[in-house]
Amino acid sequence: MGMRRAATCVVRIARRPTSNGLPWRPAASCCDRQFHSRPARSAQEVFHSQAEDPNAAPLLASLDRPSPNPQTLTEKIVQRYAYGLPRGKIVRAGDYVTIAPHRCMTHDNSWPVALKFKAIGASKIHNPNQVVMTLDHDVQNKSESNLKKYRQIEEFARNQGVDFYPAGRGIGHQIMVEEGYAWPGTLAVASDSHSNMYGGVACLGTPVVRTDAASIWATGRTWWQVPPVARVTLTGQLPLGVTGKDVIVALCGLFNHDEVLNHAIEFTGSEATMSSLGVDDRLAIANMTTEWGALSGLFPMDGVLQAWLRYRATAAALFASSTSGQHPRFTHTRLDELFSNPLSADRGAKYAKNLFLNLSTLSPHVAGPNSVKVVTPVSELEPQNIKINKAYLVSCTNSRASDIAAAAKVFKDAKNVDQETPRIAPSVDFYIAAASQMEQSTAEEAGDWQTLLAAGAKPLPAGCGPCIGLGTGLLEPGEVGISASNRNFKGRMGSTEAKAYLASPEVVAASALRGHISGPGWYKKPEKVEGVVCGHGEGNRHKDQLATVQDALEQIIAQADGLISSAEGALTGEKTTAPTGDESTTEILPGFPEKIEGTIVFCDADNINTDGIYPGKYTYQDNVSTEQMAEVCMSNYDPAFSSMAQPGDILVAGFNFGCGSSREQAATAILAKKIPLVAAGSFGNIFSRNSINNGLIGLEVPRLVQRLRETFSSGEKSTKPDEPRSQQTITEPSQNRQSLDSPPPGPVSASAGDKGKQHGKMLTRRTDWRFLWDVRRSRVEIREGKSGPTWTQPVGELPANVQEIIARGGLEKWVRKELESA
Repeated sequence: MGMRRAATCVVRIARRPTSNGLPWRPAASCCDRQFHSRPARSAQEVFHSQAEDPNAAPLLASLDRPSPNPQTLTEKIVQRYAYGLPRGKIVRAGDYVTIAPHRCMTHDNSWPVALKFKAIGASKIHNPNQVVMTLDHDVQNKSESNLKKYRQIEEFARNQGVDFYPAGRGIGHQIMVEEGYAWPGTLAVASDSHSNMYGGVACLGTPVVRTDAASIWATGRTWWQVPPVARVTLTGQLPLGVTGKDVIVALCGLFNHDEVLNHAIEFTGSEATMSSLGVDDRLAIANMTTEWGALSGLFPMDGVLQAWLRYRATAAALFASSTSGQHPRFTHTRLDELFSNPLSADRGAKYAKNLFLNLSTLSPHVAGPNSVKVVTPVSELEPQNIKINKAYLVSCTNSRASDIAAAAKVFKDAKNVDQETPRIAPSVDFYIAAASQMEQSTAEEAGDWQTLLAAGAKPLPAGCGPCIGLGTGLLEPGEVGISASNRNFKGRMGSTEAKAYLASPEVVAASALRGHISGPGWYKKPEKVEGVVCGHGEGNRHKDQLATVQDALEQIIAQADGLISSAEGALTGEKTTAPTGDESTTEILPGFPEKIEGTIVFCDADNINTDGIYPGKYTYQDNVSTEQMAEVCMSNYDPAFSSMAQPGDILVAGFNFGCGSSREQAATAILAKKIPLVAAGSFGNIFSRNSINNGLIGLEVPRLVQRLRETFSSGEKSTKPDEPRSQQTITEPSQNRQSLDSPPPGPVSASAGDKGKQHGKMLTRRTDWRFLWDVRRSRVEIREGKSGPTWTQPVGELPANVQEIIARGGLEKWVRKELESA
């Protein structure tokens, strides 16, 4: 089969005049499936004009009769793309499901995925229409080795008949959106952390690791655990001079205690609020939900999105009239079907968290240096005269035509009549790269690209480049840079001794013009606004008070039940069990153990990253034996671990275990130590995926971490199981080095001479507590020492599909077995 060069629709976006003089941002900027999310309404329920108005959809949705099984929008989309669900199964957050995503994108890592694909015995991609390949990361690298890899990827794509986009065509995530692969109401995955961006067009986008991608290529499927879903309610309207980038930068800084860590986010708001956020703004917000810690960031299917899609469908039809045929994805017929009954969350759907942000109180913000969790209003930074050396308008976050237009306007506004375009400050290098060729062509047609070049900007090819520390223009030691990209962790964009800030395209351009962090002056502070209004709840005082009262009552009742139960257990010596509601049992596959039991070895620290679990110096050594892996397991965390942990033990750690870089050996090293199960307060998402993909089981039991700390922390203040990890008192030891691509961990508190101890506390403790996991009943039983109390706690279900992956020794072996039986 010949490779299909993906059809390209070049959409020319003319700049519209606006009353405020600011650049115009686009309005509010496999097989097809029909979505029928609710029964049709009778004519008596709504006026005809309401039924015909797509902008009324959110209002009408709120008038629906409550669903007997209400679901979030995230759960609904997963329900549609879950494979082999039992009849009548309603997908909920926490469920492990087999997914057959609508699309799967890989980029420069396509060749490593292809090698893994071949190694498991596959030769033909299961569904070529499901796969998209792009080259975008290292496009400036003209070395023979890189060019050879690019040729190998293109040849593989051609032979497999998948859609392929060559180097220079654009960043993969932007291509997924502008070519219609990321389609509203569908599930799309990518072997890249910023696949969250697809949520800007109401497509549930989430990252997968390379093994998952190889599994999807080979079978069309992989597994996913549905995350807890957080609802972020936006109120007010975006003020003049404030952008979507300011929204997400503010959210990262204002809610900086990991409130949404490993959550799926759903953004919602009134029609008036959401209409102030164009699709380009939404894409920027969704993109950086990754830095906020989330696994997805989903916007609604509303009138703003429909207008954007209709515009592209019309442009595609005009383009097709002069070519061989219509665009394969952007068609009005397809949009008619999509919006005849748009998918939305049910009234009464349960959310793990509710947060709100009042857009009307927001001003331009800057993140940094070297952290997305530290944010400051531009108005406070500008007087500090923070000199910069480099500025960047690059990345899939903010390099679309509207962003380039906003940056160009800064320079246009700065010149006098009949004056040439002002030049960038002499001390600054300003690098620009469009998100795609299509976006650059649009900017060139408008004259905005040329304006930036005339000001002295240095153009780079459409690709990731400096955003990921590749190619020209990286930060040197001692330099300060400001970027419109998404990530500013230390060393991300160059030297670890440089400082990096993040901001909107307007602020980046103004800073490049003046030579120090500065805003363009477009924002005017509204009267009576003294600060950003945000918090927990929906931003509606009456509703939030009712919700708070209800939550408080439920918590009081639960605590009372727990106290009574504990007291009865203490008096009678019987087991106590946390309330579970209706108990159900899990099907156990033949050969899979019904129970797993062992002695608890407690590693009393949070944020133990993958380098702490398996030292980086061994990661790329191919000759490390299983015995050596077992010996060095956890050695960067605590050298004493190796002598304490025994085969069959249960490893228990704190919160966010396995954060940091993707490293499969972090899971396989624990298995090499013959530890069958890890329990923790919470896990890093990539570690969770790599664990199951390699046959290691992980269970989240925050109550167990709390009890262990209460018992063994020598009177220190205990850590609440629901307290964000950045607020907890336990931090990792000095040798637990952070990955440059991971969020900064907590402060180091162990001295170099404190081997195995932290503030006098043992880093690893072999306890006499026993841990038993009842797989069939989805609960753990803890015996606190030989004479201590015994209690049980419900845990997430391990369904048959995940049992099968673990029983076969991991995802690769599962795929190989599937191919053999096909």
